[in-house]
Amino acid sequence: MKSNLIFSIIFFLSFQICYGQQNVNYDESLVPKYSLPNVLVSNSGETINNRQKWETIRRPEILEIFSSQMYGRTPTEEIPVTYELLTENQGALDGKATLRQVKMTFSKNGKSVNALLLLMLPNHVKGKAPIFVGYNFKGNHSTLNDSSIIYSDNFKLVRDSTHQDWIRGVQSGRWDYEQIIKRGYGVATMCYHDIFPDKEGFKDQSIAALFSDYEDSQDLGDNWEAIGAWAWGSSRIVDYLETLPEIDIKKIALLGHSRQGKAALWAGALDPRFSLVISNNSGEGGAALSKREFGETIAIVSSIKPAWFAKNYNAYHHKEKEMPFDQHMLLALIAPRPLYVASAEEDRWADPKGEYLAAYHASPVYALYKKKGFNSDTAPEVHKPIYHDIGYHIRAGIHDVNAYDWYCYLNFTDKHFK
Repeated sequence: MKSNLIFSIIFFLSFQICYGQQNVNYDESLVPKYSLPNVLVSNSGETINNRQKWETIRRPEILEIFSSQMYGRTPTEEIPVTYELLTENQGALDGKATLRQVKMTFSKNGKSVNALLLLMLPNHVKGKAPIFVGYNFKGNHSTLNDSSIIYSDNFKLVRDSTHQDWIRGVQSGRWDYEQIIKRGYGVATMCYHDIFPDKEGFKDQSIAALFSDYEDSQDLGDNWEAIGAWAWGSSRIVDYLETLPEIDIKKIALLGHSRQGKAALWAGALDPRFSLVISNNSGEGGAALSKREFGETIAIVSSIKPAWFAKNYNAYHHKEKEMPFDQHMLLALIAPRPLYVASAEEDRWADPKGEYLAAYHASPVYALYKKKGFNSDTAPEVHKPIYHDIGYHIRAGIHDVNAYDWYCYLNFTDKHFK
């Protein structure tokens, strides 16, 4: 836990050093007046007042906006994949869990990408187990201090002299296996670098390079980049889980933190097999409203290398007022499935208020399904979670995932899965 805290503080301070000169706003009184697009009014001006209109008119419009303007278009081409069970330990966590490691090999057009999936399944569950799917940041071995956990190829590729802290168990505090397994859930996690290395110059080692239009699509404004690829990879994990008889495929919760919170929301919008979606501290380009211009901005997040967003998103640098969309519309795409948004009190970079407000403004779409969102634009106090069909909490502390977050997520999934 101490190493996680130190890393998070260093991460936060590094962003302040890099972007402090860009006049990042942390003053609520300086948030500009803004008007959000009505999530229930179509492009032609038609009022969307029932589920049928939402599903046939407005939802496809919003999906097209995010595909063309922000995350890029996800290719429909199929990439062949093989699965190989590398190890199985039925006595993990002092006998409480079964730990498996599975190599997924994606191959096409003379190229291959290997991705290692770590599965942790509860031994005490009789029948099919619900499961959390989510990426880790520093390799599967970072989630648990277990010498049997294998380093993946792309982890080795991106780890260099600046990443000497990427050691076994370094982020075990983010993966509270004991609490998760005790509550009867499994975990399927993979290092996000396996799908798309988050380091400039390594795109050719990503899954994007396997697609037939890889070379020809690079200059297209709506070409997908890292977030689109990570979302695609999350769905490929589900493909594998569907082959396992011990997994309840109707109870798959997708969890993403920070940049992976952004990818989780996009994956949840695209793939209805994620029956519950959780965004943890996802901020700009994730759950936070861009038009508030608080903390991280579009100009900052879309300038990160390697690119996370489609090139068309760059058109909105310092032009948030002109955007015909905002993140409440992304959250609405998850409806009617349960959605949880989480913030941290000291994570002003991610704009906790903007994250809550986006969920609040997505609530009218949930109401079409007689689902319960938020009826107040005032966020709850710290450590006062909301567990409706849209859930939310803000906790004390910094940009991270901790045991309290998992406690809330498990309460929320219990409500909707059990």
